[in-house]
Amino acid sequence: MTSFFPDINVWVALAYRGHQQHVTAASWFARLTSETVGFCRLTQLGFLRLLTHPVVMQDEVKTQREAWEIYDRLLGDSRIAFYPEQDPVAVENSLRELTATAQFVPQQWPDAYLAAFAKAEDLILVTFDRALSKLAGKGTVLLA
Repeated sequence: MTSFFPDINVWVALAYRGHQQHVTAASWFARLTSETVGFCRLTQLGFLRLLTHPVVMQDEVKTQREAWEIYDRLLGDSRIAFYPEQDPVAVENSLRELTATAQFVPQQWPDAYLAAFAKAEDLILVTFDRALSKLAGKGTVLLA
């Protein structure tokens, strides 16, 4: 069975009709039948944070309680799961490999974690972000 791992922006686009990529994300998700799509702790927290952020959600900003309700509704879909770290050592090793650079790139830490998690857990990362797609490498689905 194929297991997909959307980044935070894909989750927000799925849940928020006002998102500029909602139609793309919803179309991708609608084509899934027996595949599993999951959150990790980082994507869960990022999703909840963005739903409660007025700049992102504008007139549809959610309270923390409402954000949890949206998350719970998503988890009610049989295709959606929560992916815990099954192999934390493999995730950390991959994270260290992806961040072994002499450059100053503080914004890359979350993306490197998502790429490392997908690799270590054998998940297909799904993103709108070309830089994240490039970092994660082959097997990534880049939604356009």
